[in-house]
Amino acid sequence: MAAPTDCSLIATDLDGTLLRGDDTLSDRSLAALALVARAGVRHLVVTGRPAPRVRPLLDDLGSTGLAVCAQGAQVYDAGTDRLLWSVTLDRELAETALGKIEAEVGELYAAVDQNGADGLTLIESGYLMPHPTLPAVRVERRDDLWARPISKVLLRHPELTDDALAAAARAAVGSLATVTMSGPGTVELQPCGVTKATGLALAAEHLGLDPGRTVAFGDMPNDIPMFDWAVHGVAMANAHPELKAVADEVTTSNEDDGVAVVLERLFGGAEPRVPPHVLPRPRSGRVSR
Repeated sequence: MAAPTDCSLIATDLDGTLLRGDDTLSDRSLAALALVARAGVRHLVVTGRPAPRVRPLLDDLGSTGLAVCAQGAQVYDAGTDRLLWSVTLDRELAETALGKIEAEVGELYAAVDQNGADGLTLIESGYLMPHPTLPAVRVERRDDLWARPISKVLLRHPELTDDALAAAARAAVGSLATVTMSGPGTVELQPCGVTKATGLALAAEHLGLDPGRTVAFGDMPNDIPMFDWAVHGVAMANAHPELKAVADEVTTSNEDDGVAVVLERLFGGAEPRVPPHVLPRPRSGRVSR
């Protein structure tokens, strides 16, 4: 299915999609996003990263709008540096879920993203950050992970592959939490029912936009709900096979500016493909504290 030429919203994952492997944005990608803006079309970042780890990238993009963070658990307003909406993962429930998974697969190494626009990423001994450039605070004991409300738990196993760990975690936790795989070495537990699609739907509603005119880009299984929500899903050449299987289109890799390739096709003309949208005044959101 061809991407719609009258789209009003572009939703992009970051890691493995819009970003290159060194966590940078190429000049070509920035230029393509400028084409989108000139066409009067909104661009939303939809990422597994928590809001504090997204803020510097939004600065690079020159974005003062909304971003969907923490696998959909947060809708962040870059203009005011606050969360318009957030949901936390119950910490007792998270600890119980970890115990159930370890009963099946043995010892895990865990980390958490604290909730809030200034929340920290805490990691226990043995946990290796999948993105070494992202800041994290090491704690001495697992109990220290639960010191403040959290948006999600990140898991690593010393031997199991990501696919095997994700499958075992889903079987063990059932409805206690949603299990996602969002990148190499990144299996996560988040509040039950929360996905990128739920966060994207909230942000789009806030802006008066709809899924029938949305093109989404991603690379991992955690992007599947977002593809289901949008009218057109574009997987990167480097994407996980599960995402490619449900994508409407496969572009080149993130290292080869796959997002820009599609955006240039859609918005490369001198004139906007759609008229600039007059967006409704945003409704006041609930600030998470």
